[in-house]
Amino acid sequence: MGDVVSSHLDESRREMITARTRDVMREFGDIYEEQYAVALFNSVRFEIEGGGGAQSQLLHRKDPLAGRSIFSGSLFQYLEENRKWRNRFVSVPNSYNISLYESKTAHERGLHPKITINCAGYKALSSMEEYMELINTSLPGIKAKVGSNPFIKCATQFPLILWHPYARHHYFCVMTEKEQKKWHAVLQDCVRHCDNGLSEDCTVQTPAFTDAVRLHRQAKGHYGTWDMMCGEPPQILANLVMETLHPELRNVIGPRLKGKMQQKQRNWMLISDAVYKQVLSQTTGQYEALVEACEAQRVPLDARLRTDMDQIITSKEHVSSKIRAMVLPKAEQLLRNSIQPYISSILEALMEPTSRGFAEVRDVFFRELVEISKNSLNGGGKGKLGDHMERLSMLAFHPVKMQSCYEQVEQLNLEGLQQRFDVSNPSVFVSRAQILMREQMDNAVYTFEQLLHQSLEAQGEEDMCKTIQRCQDRVLKKYDYDSSTVRKKFFREALLQIIIPYMLQQLSPSCSPELPRFKELIFEDFSRFLLVENMFEEVVLQSVSKDIMMAVKEAAVQRRHNLYRDSIILTNSDPNLHLLGETPPVDWGTKFGGDEPESSVDGGIVEGGGSGKRRRQVVSMIQLDGVPLPYESCLEVPGVELIPEEDPEVSEDREGGQGEDEEDQDLPEEPRSPDSVNEIRDLINPVVEMVLPVPEASQTDMNDSTEPITGTITMEDGLQEDVTHVTTVVDNVPRKSPRDKSSPHTILQQLIGSKKQEADKEHQEETAIKHAIEEIEIAVQEDDSERIAEAAESDYESSTTPPLATDSGSHGDSGFQSPTSAGLDQGELQPIKNSLNGEDKTIDPVEVEVVLA
Repeated sequence: MGDVVSSHLDESRREMITARTRDVMREFGDIYEEQYAVALFNSVRFEIEGGGGAQSQLLHRKDPLAGRSIFSGSLFQYLEENRKWRNRFVSVPNSYNISLYESKTAHERGLHPKITINCAGYKALSSMEEYMELINTSLPGIKAKVGSNPFIKCATQFPLILWHPYARHHYFCVMTEKEQKKWHAVLQDCVRHCDNGLSEDCTVQTPAFTDAVRLHRQAKGHYGTWDMMCGEPPQILANLVMETLHPELRNVIGPRLKGKMQQKQRNWMLISDAVYKQVLSQTTGQYEALVEACEAQRVPLDARLRTDMDQIITSKEHVSSKIRAMVLPKAEQLLRNSIQPYISSILEALMEPTSRGFAEVRDVFFRELVEISKNSLNGGGKGKLGDHMERLSMLAFHPVKMQSCYEQVEQLNLEGLQQRFDVSNPSVFVSRAQILMREQMDNAVYTFEQLLHQSLEAQGEEDMCKTIQRCQDRVLKKYDYDSSTVRKKFFREALLQIIIPYMLQQLSPSCSPELPRFKELIFEDFSRFLLVENMFEEVVLQSVSKDIMMAVKEAAVQRRHNLYRDSIILTNSDPNLHLLGETPPVDWGTKFGGDEPESSVDGGIVEGGGSGKRRRQVVSMIQLDGVPLPYESCLEVPGVELIPEEDPEVSEDREGGQGEDEEDQDLPEEPRSPDSVNEIRDLINPVVEMVLPVPEASQTDMNDSTEPITGTITMEDGLQEDVTHVTTVVDNVPRKSPRDKSSPHTILQQLIGSKKQEADKEHQEETAIKHAIEEIEIAVQEDDSERIAEAAESDYESSTTPPLATDSGSHGDSGFQSPTSAGLDQGELQPIKNSLNGEDKTIDPVEVEVVLA
C-alpha cells in the first residue's frame, strides 16, 4: 500500500503540491488581511452604536456539555493495513471527536487512542449501496457495473461508514439493526457539530475569514454555496486547496493506476488521503502565522478607529451613495425579471420541513415534561424527580431522542432551484436548521429547569404536579415566540445565501470594472477600513432585502407555519426570568439525591475538577463483559443512561440485565433460557421435594440414594405426573414449632396414591403407612403425647422403607395438628416427647425427592 503512494507521489509531485498550497495561501492571506481591518471596523462600530434584533425569551446555557461525554461503546472497525475487522472501544467526548481504543481498559487507563477522527466534512452512511454510489464516481473514465461488489467485505449486514471527498474513509459495523440506528444517529451528530461553522463569539476573526474565503472563491468563478465550508479554518483552507488540486491530480494519476477496478479505487483513496494530509499540515501552520500577524496590528488599528469613527462613517456613506446610484438600476431590473417570481417558491421549500422540525422539537419537549408530571402524580418523590431532571437536562444533545426532529428537516428539497441559483447542496441549510433546533431545545430545557427550581424554592414540594404544569406552560409560550423569531431569521439568511451569489454573478461583469474609480473618493487614512468591493456587495444586499422581508412577513400571516407576526413584540416581557439566567445551573442529582449510579458503562474519563466522578454520558451504550468477541457490541441499558431512547412503555427495559433500580429488583423475573446442563435436565424431568421426619434410631440405617420407581403423583394444579425415581436425602433441619406446618394429610395421600399403583413391589410399605396413619389419628383424639410417640415409634420399627415413615415430633419440619386438636389450649404449647422415659430428643427429617418424567 505504501509503495503505491510513494510511487505516484514522488518528490517532484510533492513539491508541486507544496507550491500550489503556498500560492493559494498567499492569495488568501492578502484577502484576509484586507477583510480583517474591515471586520474590525464593523465590530467597533457595532460596539459603539449598539443594535441587535429581538430579545430572546428563553434563557441560554453557557456550557451545557460541561462534565459530559456524548457516547461510548464497542463496535468492529475495518483495518486497511491487514484487511481484517477488529473490535474497538469508541469514546465520543463533548468535543465530538471520535476516539478509538484497543479496548475499554486502555481507555479507562488514559492511554492514547489508536486513532482520533475529526468528522468535519464527512458523511455518515449506513449502507454499502450509498457508499458505492459515491465511490464509483471517484475516478474518471471508470464506469462501475450496476451492483458491483465493494472492495471490502463487511463482517455483518449492518455497516457504518464515514465518507470524505478527500480524506481517509472509516468503516465500522455492528451486530444488530437497533445498534446501527443508534450509532448512525451519533455519527451524524458528530458530523453536524463539526460542520457547524466558526464561532460567532470571534466578532473579528470569523467574519474576516468567511468573507476572505467567499471572495477568493468568487475570484475563481465560484459564487454559489459551498458544502465544504466546514470544520476549523485550517480544514476549510485545505478543502479550498483541494477544490482545484484534487481534480488535477485525479486526471493525471487516475489513468496510471493498475489492477482491477476495486484495487484502483482503493489505491486512489490512499493517494488522496496522503495529499490531503500534506496540504492540511501546510495550511495549519501558515494560517496560524497569518492570524498572529493580523492580531499584532489589532491594537493600533483599534485606536485609530475609535479616534476617527465619525469621519470614517461619513466617508463610507458618501462612497456608498455613489455606488448605489450605479448599481440600483441594474439590480432592480434583475430582481423583477429573475428573482421576485421565485422568492415565494424558495421560501415555501424552506419553510415546510423547517416548521415541521421545530414543531417536533416542541412535541418531544412536551412529552418529556408529561413524563415528569406523571411521576409527581404517582408519588415518585424527590429522588425520581432528580433522575428525570438529569435526563431532561441533556435532551437537546441526545442524538437518538432528537433524531425524529432532525429527520423532518432532512426532507428539505430545492430541486429545480439549485441549478438556477447555483446551490450546490441543500445540506448547508439542513445542517444549519438542525443546529438551531438543538439550540432552541436546550434553551427551553434550561429555562424550565430554572423556573422549576425557583418555584420549588419558594413554594416547597407540595402540589408539585401543578407547579410543573405552570412552569411548562410558561416555557412553551416562550418557545413558540423564540422558535418563530429564529425561523424567520433563518429564512431571511437562507434566502440571502441563495439570491445574493446569483445577483453578484450576474452584476459583476458590468459593475466590477467601474469599481476602481470609487477608490479615489476614499481618504488614504481610511482606505484600510473601506473597500469598494465590500460596499458594492452591501448595496446589492440592500436592494433585495426589502423583497425578502416582505415575503417572510406574508408567510408569517399563514397559520400553518406557526409564525408570529412582527407586530407582536415580547421584549422584556419577563424581566425576572432573565435574572435567573445569571444563576448557576441546577445540579438536580445533588439537590434531590437522584444521582445516577456511578458505573463504568458510561465510558467516561475522570474529570479534573476534583469531584472524582466519571463524566456522565448523554447516550449510554455498553458491551456485555465476558461475551465472546464475535458477539461483543454495544447494548442499551435504560437503567443507567441519562435519557431513555425509546418510549418507556414499549422499550425493552431489562435488556442487558444491568443498571436496574432498587425497586425493580423486587419484580418477578421474566422467563429465561436455562444456563446449565442440570437446569435443562430439570426442565425435562421436573423434581418435587417433600420433607418428612424420621426417628433418630432409624437415621443410622439411612443413606443418600436413588431408587427407580414407577407411578404417578398429583401436582398442585391438578395434573398427574409420572414418577420415575425417588431420591432419599438425609439432612439436618433446625427445630420448629408444630404450628409451623399444616396437616400432612395432603402429602400422605399423594404418597399413598402413588403407592397404590405399585402394590406388587411395595405392598409392605403401603401397609405400614396406613397403619401409621390410623395410630396417629387415635393418638391425637386422646391428646396423649406419650401414646403418639409409642405408636409412631413402634410403626417406624416395623416399617422397612424409612423414606415413607412419619413422625409427630414437635421439632420436625413436618410437625402437624389434626382438626380435633385445633381447639386445645392455644396459650401454651405442650412438648411432644419421642421416648417413654420423657427425654426430649431431636428428630432429624428425611427429604424425599421425587423425579417426574
